[in-house]
Amino acid sequence: MSWIGHLVNAVSLGVVYGLVAVSVGLVFGVLRQVNLAQGEVIALGAYSLWMTRDLPVVVRIVFCIALCVAMSLVIQVIIFRPLRGASALTTLIVTFGLSYALEGVWTIVFGTNGQPVSMLSSLNNLVVGGDIGLRWITLVEMAVGGIFFAVLVLVLYGSKIGVMMRATAEDFRTARLVGVRIDRVVTLAFVFGGVSAAMVAILFTVQTPLVTPTLGFNLITLGLVGTVLGGIDRLGRATAGGFVVGFVNSLLGAIIPQELLVFLPMLTFMFVIVVLVVRPAGLFTPKGSNMERV
Repeated sequence: MSWIGHLVNAVSLGVVYGLVAVSVGLVFGVLRQVNLAQGEVIALGAYSLWMTRDLPVVVRIVFCIALCVAMSLVIQVIIFRPLRGASALTTLIVTFGLSYALEGVWTIVFGTNGQPVSMLSSLNNLVVGGDIGLRWITLVEMAVGGIFFAVLVLVLYGSKIGVMMRATAEDFRTARLVGVRIDRVVTLAFVFGGVSAAMVAILFTVQTPLVTPTLGFNLITLGLVGTVLGGIDRLGRATAGGFVVGFVNSLLGAIIPQELLVFLPMLTFMFVIVVLVVRPAGLFTPKGSNMERV
């Protein structure tokens, strides 16, 4: 495959991790709390595609989105509502425990070997062959990601609820004092997080049609690293950071020899470490910024 093909594939994977970063960054932006259990929302969405394998594709996609949104809202009610106002470290530990517990549930219910998801497999066909090796799923990932990000920007900057979300992200207590309906803002953040988790589940399983219990945790780990890399205090920076981590991870996977792919996560994290040593506040955060750390 040529460098053009590798770069395009890296961009598409960067979009997927950008979507993961959105689901993390939205909740952190509003509540200043980290949701590691979001990875299990992605895993549940992926498993739902296997559970509905005998239904039409449209029904499977709608069910996946609905289930991810419902699961995201359940996590909000049972975890984040009681812990509202707690430190980011407390929520990080609680949601890590929830993620670990749910991963055990997936292992018990679905097994350790993974479940094959056969959906829209034709999207893995080549659009352009030869050295470029461009697949339809690559174009779909970029299109879906672009549309979702555009809709999110329109909501945040072109609607009343978007103004309330940005006000809450700036100062939670002041926003409440001036009449912002905090519960509605938080709920919407989790709804968007659920939708982005469903998109990741759908796109990722089309490209890699095997769902394993560790799928969600692996994705959310790199997604969280991406939000910190870009600057977790702003959604745009967090999303860009997720994109960069996905892009670098894909590009390194194309560069290094097949027998060394086991070291791919290590190389990706080494890249992140170097960037954060040079720019501790984040890759896209202005110098001198006192960004809140997780």
